[in-house]
Amino acid sequence: MNKIDTIIKEFPFRLILGSASPRRQDLLKSLGFEYRNQPVKVDETEWPEDLKAQEICIYLAEKKADAYEEELKEDELLITADTIVWCEGKVYNKPVNFAEGKKMLESLSGKMHEVFTAVCLKSANKQTTFYDVSKVYFKKLKPEEIEYYLTNYSPYDKAGGYGVQDWIGYIGIDKIEGSFYNVMGLPVKELFEELIKF
Repeated sequence: MNKIDTIIKEFPFRLILGSASPRRQDLLKSLGFEYRNQPVKVDETEWPEDLKAQEICIYLAEKKADAYEEELKEDELLITADTIVWCEGKVYNKPVNFAEGKKMLESLSGKMHEVFTAVCLKSANKQTTFYDVSKVYFKKLKPEEIEYYLTNYSPYDKAGGYGVQDWIGYIGIDKIEGSFYNVMGLPVKELFEELIKF
């Protein structure tokens, strides 16, 4: 058996993904690990005012881990994550409606912004949190492009009001520095490495 096969098949924890995000679910499955999905609900719109950039998503990922309602068994490992968009000193979370989504995309248009994703790994007696950052460069978006995207897609569960894997990503992103998958919501390379270390 290949060494990676052994690592994945004999992984000593049963994984629980505390996320409602279909992107995170697909990415974790693609790593080869079996897991149980059990979304954790918290208010993602509140954090201490003095937090900035990665500090916000670290706080929210750990808040989700703390909100997990069942007591973790010795062989269970909970994974929670949070993604934010950070542009010119301002956080862009999930838009609540068309108007807010439009305002976000107009603000990001023609600029570079950073996407931070934090991941918290929590077992019965250990916890670790890490994060990754990617730089995303948007072209100058036309008003009709923004309206088409918001009308035909539903980016209301996505930080910054867009999905990098959606239509707006195909036509609107000039380049990405860093992990594409981090922008999707899960830095899978770092997650794999942290799972092995854990």
